[in-house]
Amino acid sequence: MAFKKVWCALALGFLLPFSCAHTDFFTSIGHMTDLINTEKDLVVSLKDYIKAEESKLEQIKKWAEKLDQLTATATKDPEGFLGHPVNAFKLMKRLNTEWGELESLVLKDMSDGFISNMTIQRQFFPNDEDQTGAAKALLRLQDTYNLDTDTLSRGNLPGVKHKSFLTAEDCFELGKIAYTEADYYHTELWMEQALKQLDEGEVSSADKVYILDYLSYAVYQQGDLAKAMALTRRLLELDPEHQRANGNMKYFEYIMAKEKEANKSSTDSEEQEKETEVKKKDYLPERRKYEMLCRGEGLKMTPRRQKRLFCRYYDGNRNPRYILGPVKQEDEWDKPRIVRFLDIISDEEIETVKELAKPRLRRATISNPITGALETAHYRISKSAWLSGYESPVVSRINTRIQDLTGLDVSTAEELQVANYGVGGQYEPHFDFGRVSPALSSLFLLHKCCVSLFQVANYGVGGQYEPHFDFARKDEPDAFKELGTGNRIATWLFYMSDVSAGGATVFPEVGASVWPRKGTAVFWYNLFPSGEGDYSTRHAACPVLVGNKWVSNKWLHERGQEFRRPCTLSELE
Repeated sequence: MAFKKVWCALALGFLLPFSCAHTDFFTSIGHMTDLINTEKDLVVSLKDYIKAEESKLEQIKKWAEKLDQLTATATKDPEGFLGHPVNAFKLMKRLNTEWGELESLVLKDMSDGFISNMTIQRQFFPNDEDQTGAAKALLRLQDTYNLDTDTLSRGNLPGVKHKSFLTAEDCFELGKIAYTEADYYHTELWMEQALKQLDEGEVSSADKVYILDYLSYAVYQQGDLAKAMALTRRLLELDPEHQRANGNMKYFEYIMAKEKEANKSSTDSEEQEKETEVKKKDYLPERRKYEMLCRGEGLKMTPRRQKRLFCRYYDGNRNPRYILGPVKQEDEWDKPRIVRFLDIISDEEIETVKELAKPRLRRATISNPITGALETAHYRISKSAWLSGYESPVVSRINTRIQDLTGLDVSTAEELQVANYGVGGQYEPHFDFGRVSPALSSLFLLHKCCVSLFQVANYGVGGQYEPHFDFARKDEPDAFKELGTGNRIATWLFYMSDVSAGGATVFPEVGASVWPRKGTAVFWYNLFPSGEGDYSTRHAACPVLVGNKWVSNKWLHERGQEFRRPCTLSELE
């Protein structure tokens, strides 16, 4: 009886052509012959199931083999691998999108162990925001370093260790992300690149119809009606019944007819083209200057000024620790004076600082100039942590070294701030109000002058820190009120890694570019001796094109410098 119930259930599952209520099959050869046909159908269905499973497993096997090779390469040199912006973007895309698709593919047939493990691990995967952020990083790199889509897609970047390329599907994904941001300029660039790669014969799941749909609309939004119509016609050749394309074509034809009736003058057309070009490249003069300096272009120091720059052995103005073993110092710029110290931090110290900071990294915040509250900002994409000198002799030793070589007091310094700029990390043009570390919120009110924090930052792919001041301006009288430590008098910046391409510290006001060199540090004053801010020190960190950039910096404040760097009576000094 139990056998009959099971067989009946199977029969229902495969839609047997007779009722399970009739079970006397042995009494009729006719019925038995029906069972033969049913069994044949079952075998065919079973073979189809096996074939489908084999096909599925073959896809999973190819995926596993591809990821096995990729992770084997990536784990040998994680920072070098992620130093390539394409690799960073594709990692975000894989973990946020493709692993989820794989999970859906195998969900019904994989073991409970894998599914439960997948469920647990997914909470630690990148999300849509991460994938979008990585995509935006590629777009920023493209703009800053004047990279065409083909160069970026093929991974032909300087200094790359692990060459990678973007598929047509990847290009389509970048175009879609730009589209959701109403960035039609980049939408056009990346949709055209996806289309180009498909036209060249690349096998991809990307659909030309979808690409042309996005592309035609992006082109239309930028005012090129004729090109939008041509792209829509191409779309309709592939899919004549495409509802939106047919509607758009009618609308485009209507607009075109109205323009012809209006008989616009050529002058108006030229103005429209100029407006479109401005819309594509809507940058402030400082922004253009900043990007040129990041590329190694722009203003250059004259030979006459260069002759005034020297390298020397420096003993910290006869500091006992450095009289017998002076450090190497060289001039980077004259006005403002920027000096670089060579071999000033060891590899062991660098690794200690990084390891202390990594577990504590959290999303960096800025102070709201109106409310004073700490909040995240779209123009500052990074994570940071704070370290105190008493936590590690290495941090304490670094603080002492800075004091010895600058001659400035660091006794009232804030904690060591460690910041990590991830993929597309940036800090757009702003004035630095000076974040206050929690440990110093209860400091007693001191005189106007003091020492500020020592900051460490890690710039990943696209990581940048756009033009800003390290000091508070006159219209920011309360910037450091909570500390009671006065304004930021000087900046000390360690470079804790070499960078294959990009990542310079640039000063747009004067045209200076300072390039990262591991183990070195640069130093400059933010204030004149009079206490007035030196606006020529406005600076920025360029996005890292290839590689990984770790930096750490110490902001020195006015408090405690009264006799070390006496004030002058004239604001002009």
